[in-house]
Amino acid sequence: MKDELFQDLFTKFSKCIFQNSFNEFLYLQKKKMKNIFVTIASLILVSFILPPKPAPFMKTSIYDFKVDGLTGGTIDFSKFKGKILLIVNTASKCGNTPQYDDLEKLYEKYKDKLVIVGFPANNFGGQEPGSNGDIAEFCKKNYGVTFPMAEKISVKGDDMAPIYKYIVGEAEKHGFNDPIKWNFTKFLFDENGKFLTVINNKARLIPDNPDPLGKQAYQDLLKYLN
Repeated sequence: MKDELFQDLFTKFSKCIFQNSFNEFLYLQKKKMKNIFVTIASLILVSFILPPKPAPFMKTSIYDFKVDGLTGGTIDFSKFKGKILLIVNTASKCGNTPQYDDLEKLYEKYKDKLVIVGFPANNFGGQEPGSNGDIAEFCKKNYGVTFPMAEKISVKGDDMAPIYKYIVGEAEKHGFNDPIKWNFTKFLFDENGKFLTVINNKARLIPDNPDPLGKQAYQDLLKYLN
């Protein structure tokens, strides 16, 4: 009799424990589902309230670029529409540095048709170690440079400036593989912003150049300017 009573009590107790555990389980599951529902609803609501993040602007023309100037301000390439554009990576302590004088004379003569933009860079031989201020003073004092000069950047490697990624990409599309070999490599664009050619870093753009490479480069340039 006692065993039956004990068995009966144990059975009822077990059912009670199971029922309570089951009820607690259902409660927790309902609470969890409620939290999930609230989270999903919040995300949906936010997606309607907040504007979508704009896609990054893909630059498809040289005219899309703006860069910081060597002495301040901004160089806006869209301002150069309608003119031949010559872009040069420069350095102050290079064997090619006297080309600053060539470029300045060329700019002075054809500035109604031609824009030259210099980009100081220290990528080759550590030949542009100075600050923007040092470079600006050097260019003015030694060569009287008046054509636009951008702030010092990198024109090669992992830290290559965005504008040079674009320029090199355009050159490579036209068969110029790894086009920047040294300081004073020149990239030529026409008056509509279309890439034309790469001019070798050693080619001096001067009249009556005795060097065949420079002479041919100068004559080719004049075809676009005249």
